[in-house]
Amino acid sequence: MSPSLSPAFRLVFLAVAWVAWLLPFFLFRPKDRPKAAQVAPRARWGIVLQALGFWLTYAHTPATWGTAFDSHRFVLAALLATLGIVLAWKAIRSLGRQWRVDAGLNPDHELVQTGPYKIVRHPIYASMLCMLLMGIAAIGTLPMWPIALALSVAGIEIRVRTEDGLLRGRFGDQFEAWRGKVPAYIPFVR
Repeated sequence: MSPSLSPAFRLVFLAVAWVAWLLPFFLFRPKDRPKAAQVAPRARWGIVLQALGFWLTYAHTPATWGTAFDSHRFVLAALLATLGIVLAWKAIRSLGRQWRVDAGLNPDHELVQTGPYKIVRHPIYASMLCMLLMGIAAIGTLPMWPIALALSVAGIEIRVRTEDGLLRGRFGDQFEAWRGKVPAYIPFVR
């Protein structure tokens, strides 16, 4: 049996990981971004499903939160958090003023294919999936974590398909060539 860490350690770890993940969204928020030329509001349903998935991951009784944090779960959670945080920071920096919460395109939108966008077309969603899996590793319980994962992936799929549609409409063959080489949000999975 692996050594255990305290429940308080788990809370501190999760808080630090989430702050580190959220920070680039505030630090690098574009101040001079033009108003979107095109927005796809239906992508907001993806946000709702992802939020529900995250909520199910963390919605536990105090008794569950009070259990020991197994060290092997911590190692897995720390690896996933590190990957998610690095992806978020690099993706936000690569997008620059094109980053927005809503699925939309700026009038002068560019097809970013550098940095993490060489590995996956949607690295922010890849980072969100890492953060969800981090939460599952840290505190996930049955039967909630499989439901949370399914909801989150469904939400990501809605967002990916919507954003891909916007990019296809704007960039046509250039987008299709990139799409043919680069997976959506999980490396090596088409």
